[in-house]
Amino acid sequence: APALRVGSGLMTLGGVAFIGYGVWFFIRNFTDKFLELGIGSEQVNVGKDQIEAFSPSLFDYISHLHIAVAGFIAATGLAAALLAWFGVRRGYLWAWVSAVVVPVLGLAVALPSHYPYGFDTIGHLGLIYLATAIFVVGALLALRPVLDANRKATR
Repeated sequence: APALRVGSGLMTLGGVAFIGYGVWFFIRNFTDKFLELGIGSEQVNVGKDQIEAFSPSLFDYISHLHIAVAGFIAATGLAAALLAWFGVRRGYLWAWVSAVVVPVLGLAVALPSHYPYGFDTIGHLGLIYLATAIFVVGALLALRPVLDANRKATR
């Protein structure tokens, strides 16, 4: 079914975009930018050098969190992409549910903390919103063919 191919392809693309964001996040940790994409002096009034001068151990702790979060973002993207490409594309309902639940859980935990602290800039969250939108469109396109395949398989 064309909708299944397009939908699973968009889900895969969204997952790959999450991987790309995780890699970009990882790389920024080791540059002079240090802070996450879209986070500037309006959100954090000190930069890499000031954080390190204030407390080298705090700097190391923040850096380790950047690395860990980058890994989890990339891992989430990989899981979603593989589930979409190898499971959803074949019409497996369990793969569709898993591919959707994995990033939803990550976003449900991560996104709310951005808003009360002013970290909800479009520069910071825009690419994640775009990747999520692509993924959601794909998931919606693939849902009916996956449900149809599941109904046929259970008859």
